[in-house]
This record gives sequence, structure tokens and C-alpha cells, in this order.
Amino acid sequence: MCLVLLAWQAHPQYPLVVAANRDEFFLRPTASVHFWEDAPQVLAGRDLAAGGTWMGVTRQGRFAALTNFRESAKSPPAAPTRGKLVSNFLLGTMSAKDYLADLTLRANTYNGFNLLCGNLDANLWHFSNRGRAEPRQLAAGIYGLSNHLLDTPWPKVAQGKSDMRKALEALPQEAPLFELLHDENIHEDGKLPRTGISLEWERALSAAFVQMPGYGTRSSSVLRLDRQGYVCFDEQTWHADARLGNRNRYRFQLQR
Repeated sequence: MCLVLLAWQAHPQYPLVVAANRDEFFLRPTASVHFWEDAPQVLAGRDLAAGGTWMGVTRQGRFAALTNFRESAKSPPAAPTRGKLVSNFLLGTMSAKDYLADLTLRANTYNGFNLLCGNLDANLWHFSNRGRAEPRQLAAGIYGLSNHLLDTPWPKVAQGKSDMRKALEALPQEAPLFELLHDENIHEDGKLPRTGISLEWERALSAAFVQMPGYGTRSSSVLRLDRQGYVCFDEQTWHADARLGNRNRYRFQLQR
């Protein structure tokens, strides 16, 4: 993912609400969100190039999402794929705390990443191999994550968190959540981060919904969990030139 906005224990009826965009090259082979044939408890998209996924949930309530950390340093040539950090958690049985404690021992072998993981009705954790060295359990609140550290106030993160607060008031309507993910606003140059890429790219990536030749937002996802353990996972896929793709909708009760 390149933008993850989440409300954790911030709504009386919905303990978790996630709105997220995945930005990627359109030529990279991808499977849309689905229950995996080889792991029927996992609901997630799939990266068909390197394996793994960017965001997913299980019938038992395990949840994980990932963003890359944007930096100018050259990538290690043999670094393992970061998408497996999500899929390995979803497929495993370790608690988020133990999983991240184990990950810290080998985190420097990966390119920069942010990982969110936890159990939908218990806890949620964040860990990055850039910045602070220890995993952090999240308190109740609204959080934003792009391609830097959690809650780094990049313009689209700050705007997204503000829009998320308003969208929570409209629940169970999902349209406002998808609307905030489709924000095409390019922010002013003076407010843009400097991450080592060209100004042209910084401008394009400053929008919540990214549009560039051959690259852009490929899917917008909204996940909601209610107090009764009912999960709604909706994914809107996008083609090049911001053309609408399929809308995938899944509903299920957590197996507690």
C-alpha cells in the first residue's frame, strides 16, 4: 500500500476501519482480493511477481498491511520481498507482539518498510525498520501511513486523517471512505517532502489517488469490523488512466 488510513477503537460501533490505496506499476501482475485457494482462511490480494500481499485479513481476525519506506539509498540486490511480511503473519499463528519481536532480529535484511499487524478484536501494532527500533502497540485513535513513518504529516496523510474523521460519522455508508481515497489533489511544492526522487514524482505522489504514465493507484480498499465481529472488505480496482476496474465485495463473521 502507499496510503493506509485507519481508525482503531475510535468509533462506538466499528472498532476498526481501514481505507487504503495501493500504488504500483500497472504491468506488475496482481490478483485482486480473494480467499486464497491454498489458504482458504486468508482474504487478500496477491502479488504474482514476488509473492506475498500488501493487505489482508483472515477469518480468525488476523490483519496486516504494509507500505514501503521511500528513500534514495540503493536497494540491496538480494533483499527478500516485503510482501511476505504480510502473508507470513496472516498464515501464521504467532501473536503480533511475538511476530514483530522476531522480525526485529532480521529487519535490516529488508528494504525499508512499515508493517501494521494484529488481531481485529484485540490489538494492533506498528513496526518499521526505519526510525524507532521497537514495535509499538497502537492506542485508540486515527492513524495515517504513507511511505515514511506512521503519522509523518505528509500532506496526503494529514488530509486523509481529517477526511477519515468526517467519514466515520457517515458509517455504515462506505462511499465517503472511497471518496477520500479518490482525492486527486496535487499539493503545493512547499509542502512536499524531499525523499530523493524528482520533483515531478514528488508532485504526483502527493495525491492520495496517484495517476502517472504506467504507474498509479491500482486498488482502493475499505475494511470495516463491527462490534459483533462482522467484517466487510470492499476493493475497487483501477486500470491505467484511472479507468474503473472491478468492485470486489466480501462479507463474513469472524471465527472466534
